[in-house]
Amino acid sequence: MTPTDIPAYMSHVGVAARAAATSMAAASTAAKDHTLRRLAALLRAETAALQAANARDLQAAEAAGLAAPMVDRLRLTPQVIATVAEGCEQLAAMPDPVGEITGVKRRPSGIAVGQMRVPLGVFGMIYESRPNVTIEAASLAIKSGNACVLRGGSEAIHSNLALWRLVQAALTDAGLPPDAVQLVETTDRAAVGRLIAMPEYVDVIIPRGGKGLIERISAEARVPVIKHLDGNCHVYVDAEVDLELALKVTDNAKTQKYSPCNAAESLLVHAAVAAAFLPRIGQVFADKGVEMRCDDASSRLLAQVPGARVVRATEQDWGEEYLAPIISVKLVAGLDEAIAHINRYGSHHTDAILTTNHPNAMRFLREVDSASVMVNASTRFADGFEYGLGAEIGISTDKFHARGPVGLEGLTSMKWVVLGQGEVRG
Repeated sequence: MTPTDIPAYMSHVGVAARAAATSMAAASTAAKDHTLRRLAALLRAETAALQAANARDLQAAEAAGLAAPMVDRLRLTPQVIATVAEGCEQLAAMPDPVGEITGVKRRPSGIAVGQMRVPLGVFGMIYESRPNVTIEAASLAIKSGNACVLRGGSEAIHSNLALWRLVQAALTDAGLPPDAVQLVETTDRAAVGRLIAMPEYVDVIIPRGGKGLIERISAEARVPVIKHLDGNCHVYVDAEVDLELALKVTDNAKTQKYSPCNAAESLLVHAAVAAAFLPRIGQVFADKGVEMRCDDASSRLLAQVPGARVVRATEQDWGEEYLAPIISVKLVAGLDEAIAHINRYGSHHTDAILTTNHPNAMRFLREVDSASVMVNASTRFADGFEYGLGAEIGISTDKFHARGPVGLEGLTSMKWVVLGQGEVRG
């Protein structure tokens, strides 16, 4: 069906996805792993063809005046293609979560009760810019036994179509339904509106992109959404701390890469260690061109650092996700104030404490209300690959179903299973 009549086209896609989901839920591990290995081989073999399709998108993006960082995110280099191919092989090597039965307990009645991990069914993925997400989402859907409907950004349409055709070829080669992974073949934004409002066909929506996209999806969706809006991640330097460790971790959390959602945006420092720590980290930031938006107390300490870019913070700065060489800095009286500040201004994504005080570390882990909470480690580790999930389809700051990096298990749910031998209830 051609995607001119959007409601009819999206209904056709939904019907096909629901049918494919039934087959995928019953697919063998061997068939799913064969698909992933075949996909990896096709990606490597078709690198030149993929780059030719990608060149059309890059040319159109440059002609349209897209910003250089956006154009760069569109680029399918041989290294990017090799990386997603390797990711497919890594997923193929991982255990299959589907069908696993855990927590089986015998009840006094004689029945045994446990839980089985099963696919969610059909998920819709709406994303921007990066065409490699097409393969990441498809490969995770295949391994987790789901069907998926992918809608990439219009700026990457030719790249996404070329990648999707390889996915369909790999599914067909393994004897699995090619409709298990569908790409919305129109750039009409009305297709997004239909996709997020089809609960009869779609079980969950996963948006991946800018805050504007995610806010729109969250507001308009009629199916559950796995999402996070902001990544205002905090580093708190406690009074009892290894200063060298604190310098290394804080620097990495902020400057290793500025654009990811797990980069630190806020630095809280205990007043007792501020004079020893702030000028040193301030010099690191000054040398790297990081602007510091400070409260009065931290401003006085940092203003003397050679080359430091110090700006007085506003109330808005405490809740800001900069995605840039900017960090907010605040002195706090202790752990209570740090936790209260994070829970008020944070985005419930990732927050870290740097401390040698074990009770303080345990309190921070228990009381900070975020999807990932860390002790003496960089917030940049909040990532599915680094957590050993193999890959991630996104990060969730919700509290139901999936929280934090969403990998294979996040694309499944648990259902209760009862094993009996003829027991009846009296």
